[in-house]
Amino acid sequence: MKPVITLPALAFAFALAALPLSAGLSSAVAKPTVEVAFVLDTTGSMGGLIEGAKRKIWSIATAIVDSNPDADIRMGLVAYRDIGDDYVTRKIDLTTDIQDLYANLLELKARGGGDWAESVNEALDVAVNKLQWTTSGDTRRIVFLVGDAPPHMDYAQDTKYPTTLSVAKQKDIIVNAVLAGTARDTERVWRDIAQSGNGRFIPIPQDGGQVVIIETPYDDDIIILQKEINGTVIPYGPRALQKRTEDKTRQLSQVAAAAPAQASEMASYLNKRAKASSEAVTGDGDLVSDVTAGRTSFSAIKDDDLPVNLRALKPEQRMDELNKRMSQRKALNEKLSALVAKRDRFVAEQRDKAPPKASSFDRVVEDTLKAQIKR
Repeated sequence: MKPVITLPALAFAFALAALPLSAGLSSAVAKPTVEVAFVLDTTGSMGGLIEGAKRKIWSIATAIVDSNPDADIRMGLVAYRDIGDDYVTRKIDLTTDIQDLYANLLELKARGGGDWAESVNEALDVAVNKLQWTTSGDTRRIVFLVGDAPPHMDYAQDTKYPTTLSVAKQKDIIVNAVLAGTARDTERVWRDIAQSGNGRFIPIPQDGGQVVIIETPYDDDIIILQKEINGTVIPYGPRALQKRTEDKTRQLSQVAAAAPAQASEMASYLNKRAKASSEAVTGDGDLVSDVTAGRTSFSAIKDDDLPVNLRALKPEQRMDELNKRMSQRKALNEKLSALVAKRDRFVAEQRDKAPPKASSFDRVVEDTLKAQIKR
């Protein structure tokens, strides 16, 4: 005799079957995003601070990961000067490719700025209205305006900052104002911007403060392991993308040659991101990362999008090579994770021992991010 299935029982069965799918969709939608844009005065007086920002961008990125390890992290930059300089604004849009942002940051030079006031209004307008902010989901949107001179309020074509900050509030973008130096006229405006932007007013020394680089006993081993992890990268896609991915695998060596502690910070960031994204380099173009994280499948990749050395192999050998590199990366990242934890403890201990110093750009940004990401 066949069992009788009542309508309530059938409805309950359908509801149970739907639960995993619903839960999956819910968790996908709920994945948090943290977006941070720096609006940076790049005129001549800002040279010291810009150099400090180049040295500490990786520790700032790591502070975001430490506060929210599962988040998608996007960072961007609006460099500004004034009318009559080489440029008024230059935009690097919000991106998960922090290595690309870092490469662009290295190109920035402090020049120009003949008169006192600068094109702050235009720079804030670009940051709030022309960067591609995420508009949905659980997203933290944070801007750091960093400069030493007030805005030109006499430019008729500009959207003035009070109007821009009203839009920022509608978009749920926090705007912080970091004052380099002690100029009273700039301080008045920066305080107004921070208050209207629901952010913090943060005074620091003109040169950005003493950016402390802490070398650790683990740096050399961390760099060696990260180089081995970079050796597991399989660039794929159009040739231009493959070349960009290859360049990123060499970036660590270039940084390590000049600044080992900075290269160690870069490797620490990549290792912490690897837990959520399987990345060895940031951005697109690494087949090992994308297959491991489920962003693509090996069978979906066209032969023309594979690197030459992989195309030379038989189909089954290609899959074997991919599996080998995935396995190598997993094992190397586990080793690196233990070293990074030791490095973090060492850095924290050294900071605790050091005497109090004037606020520095990197520390005030890191502290502000930790507070505002958790709001």
